[in-house]
Amino acid sequence: MTQRAILCPRCRQLVGSEESVCSWCGTARNAPWWQLINWSKGVMEGDWLVKTLITANVLFFALSLILSTNIGDSGNFLSPGQSSLMLLGATGIYPIDHFGRFWTVVSANYLHGGIIHLIFNLMALKQIAPWASNEYGTSRMFTIYTLGGVAGYVVSYFAGVPFTIGASAAVCSLIGALLFYGKSRGGAYGSSVYREVSGWVISLFAFGLIFPGINNWGHGGGIIGGIVIGAIIGYNERRRENNFDHALALMCGVTTVAILGWAVIRAFT
Repeated sequence: MTQRAILCPRCRQLVGSEESVCSWCGTARNAPWWQLINWSKGVMEGDWLVKTLITANVLFFALSLILSTNIGDSGNFLSPGQSSLMLLGATGIYPIDHFGRFWTVVSANYLHGGIIHLIFNLMALKQIAPWASNEYGTSRMFTIYTLGGVAGYVVSYFAGVPFTIGASAAVCSLIGALLFYGKSRGGAYGSSVYREVSGWVISLFAFGLIFPGINNWGHGGGIIGGIVIGAIIGYNERRRENNFDHALALMCGVTTVAILGWAVIRAFT
């Protein structure tokens, strides 16, 4: 008996009568229930995820200010002191070599040294993250953001930066992934993406050369990390996101929440 065309039970795209699996998400017509869960929805939804990342950065900035007040840390108005940032998970040679805080390569991505630092990074995140999510998918975007941020701070550590914080390494990893996408895709659209993102890179490094205290090693490491990770995991036009991509993003999320939670508990107890 000839089978009829149906809607995929997982992604709701049309599965042709001659197809045994969905060409969009790879789900079999009679897949078991655990394969029907669309992990790209809910927690990993694009706009919701970007808002969550922004909220997490704002909350940790507020926590750093509260902690600065509680411990009498020497910080300026709307600028937390270094001791509070250290307690909440700043990274670099000093926290890692002296205290063994290797986990800070994750937590440092959610800390900022002042209100202007925070606003600039969140403005860039709000602009870049949806773009990367559109080309790579939400789960892969979050994986690039997390692992690319870690890569930026690992490079920064080996370059000898003593103390550093900020979401810019993670944001730069999304820029690196878009650089790879534009160059790899080619064509009019790919070339347009590559040119526009290249402008971001030039502006970042020009800004870093003009103003003191900018961690160019973290920025550069983030960009390189984003290029490498983007090349490894691919983008939507090469393949659709699958369960492995969603599981990897979930692991990044759980690890991040665990590290940030641990940092808060330790800092306030």
